[in-house]
Amino acid sequence: MSTDLVLAAQIAPQRSTQYANLAGELAPAELAASPLGRRAGEIAVRRLAGQDYATFALPGGDLSEDDTRLLASLGTLGNLFELYDGLGDVAGPLLRPVATDYPHALSPDIAAVRRYKGKTSELFTLFLCNMAKFASRFAETPWRELRVFDPLCGGGTTLFTALALGAHAAGIERERGDAESTATFLTQFCREARVSVGVREERLRALDAHRWQFRIGREKEDPRRALLVAGDSALSRDLLAGFGRPHLVVTDLPYGIQHNAPLAELLGRCLPAWAGQMEPGGTLAFSWDSTRATRDEMAALVEDLSPLRVVTEAPYDALAHRVDRVIKRRDVIVARAP
Repeated sequence: MSTDLVLAAQIAPQRSTQYANLAGELAPAELAASPLGRRAGEIAVRRLAGQDYATFALPGGDLSEDDTRLLASLGTLGNLFELYDGLGDVAGPLLRPVATDYPHALSPDIAAVRRYKGKTSELFTLFLCNMAKFASRFAETPWRELRVFDPLCGGGTTLFTALALGAHAAGIERERGDAESTATFLTQFCREARVSVGVREERLRALDAHRWQFRIGREKEDPRRALLVAGDSALSRDLLAGFGRPHLVVTDLPYGIQHNAPLAELLGRCLPAWAGQMEPGGTLAFSWDSTRATRDEMAALVEDLSPLRVVTEAPYDALAHRVDRVIKRRDVIVARAP
């Protein structure tokens, strides 16, 4: 007779209280959106011995290697355990460790060690990448077969996160100095980690842009490709020539504290270009300061400016969360390409 397997996944521990709260708020949504979450029973956050866990049951007690690999790739979750109310005369709750591992193409440390002004939490960036993938036609496609594009890549956190997952990654940043320092960091990180890296730098005069093309890994080992451009994101179709159509577009919109451009103006200039080059069935996922624009306003803007359609079913309809005392409310929209 089959029984349910009850699991407890540790909420990813964080040094910062604000990020610990963020992980707890978003963990049930990330797990529920995943292919594994669709088979799971009710997902709850439960406190055990002073630590928060996301708990859920799998019918029939079936947990495959693919399942544990997926759980290891989630941004908001850490160690995995089987959860027992008790064993024999021993009262619970009791936890038995379950081994999990993800075959990172590049150390995930790359997204954590680089600090820069305005950096988005690497935990949240991984969450955003996963939510984009899970809502797309490519939810169960290995990351190594996907292309991820961040059209407002800043210091490269999304670029680095996608590469660590195994995807090919591209990013555009308008500030030449920021793009240049990101290119230098990526090259140095690979060399210090003893990962083969090749870089080709070129100037695109007709587009007033500068581009760096990377080969990460040896040719015989199916290397990852990365493309970094200093230029205007509204010209992304031409700037990304040769990279291929992105399956996922993932970005963190400017919050308006350090940037002056209104979000509507930015999206009006750039969103048609981003959407126009996506793979059919791909998704766009972005976050923004929702104290400046409501979810309904942002969803209407996305659908007015592009053929993308905003995902409104659970858990994608409830991703708002607090960040800090400055960004009091941030939200996430995921939209699918036809």
